[in-house]
Amino acid sequence: MTKDGNFKKVVRRHAEETGQRYTEALTDLEGLNDRIYHEPDGERLVVHLRDRYGIDAVAATKLSVHKTYVFRIDRNDGPPWIARAFPPARPRADVEGDAAVLRFLEHHDYPAERLAVDDAVSDFDGSAVLVTEYIEHTPLPAEQGFEMMADLLGRLHALPFDETVSRPGGASGEDPRRMGEPRQDLLAGLAFLDAVDTKVGAADRERFEQLLDQVRSADDGDGLPEGLVHGNLLHAPDHAVIGKNGPVAINWKASGRGPRLSDLAYLLWGTGNWAPTRSTNEERVEAVVRAYRKHVELTDEELDRLEGVMYIRPLYLVCFGYRRDLTKGVPFEEWWFLEPAEYFTTTAAATRKAFGR
Repeated sequence: MTKDGNFKKVVRRHAEETGQRYTEALTDLEGLNDRIYHEPDGERLVVHLRDRYGIDAVAATKLSVHKTYVFRIDRNDGPPWIARAFPPARPRADVEGDAAVLRFLEHHDYPAERLAVDDAVSDFDGSAVLVTEYIEHTPLPAEQGFEMMADLLGRLHALPFDETVSRPGGASGEDPRRMGEPRQDLLAGLAFLDAVDTKVGAADRERFEQLLDQVRSADDGDGLPEGLVHGNLLHAPDHAVIGKNGPVAINWKASGRGPRLSDLAYLLWGTGNWAPTRSTNEERVEAVVRAYRKHVELTDEELDRLEGVMYIRPLYLVCFGYRRDLTKGVPFEEWWFLEPAEYFTTTAAATRKAFGR
């Protein structure tokens, strides 16, 4: 079979496993770069914001090498704003959903960034732009940061249900086609791997197939108790900072209604010791549980499925990185996101112990 024929076979398999038609699956695999990567023109964005809101914006500064569409907007007539000019593939309705979440959080006095204006979503060069207030901040402290983020998650998950923020949430959503519940992270992982399947060499094939099987069989958290989830709180300062009144959660693109355990499991995954080898840090786990438990008590089923759910985001990250590096022609070195397997087992056990199980 030709290389083209091999790819068609992969597309057919991807269609079957993701419940898509062949043409949809083909778009899923071939359109990844265009959907994920977006670098809007900062100067044009400044002009747009001046015209749209009548502000005296003077400069747009990128805040992250990873999120190239996020800018600090400095102004002569007031404090700075944050402008997120999302990739064009992300529908405006999804960005309006971000704004709805932020309005809900403000109504409940939850420590999150605030919308810069009531009408905070606009159209710019084919993208939907969300503007929020810039938060003067410092980073979360290295050790206490886990406890602070756990408290933020507990407070979030304890908020009452509201139809205005009932969209599915919990997936990373870097690919706008894969926004929604945590299962979308696993489907995105399949797309990342299937997109480079025909480029995998014979020496790497066995490990590649093992990774595929892990993604296919992962626990997606379906059926577990739900709440309003953030979807990506682990990383500070990109998603949590210290503002003038304490810890604040930012970047709500992945938020929505989803299994609350997916949020907590990702945070717990990040608590480990990273050197000389990956190992469970029981003190951090206990701190996370103590802070989260002030607001939410996990069910027995959540504690039983914790180890499986803890794999969702690390699997996504490995698949994302595998495709990135194989496309660049460099060896993939980030297997430690998933290794050793004992780390997931011992961290889940430490969590159950901290909950009194």
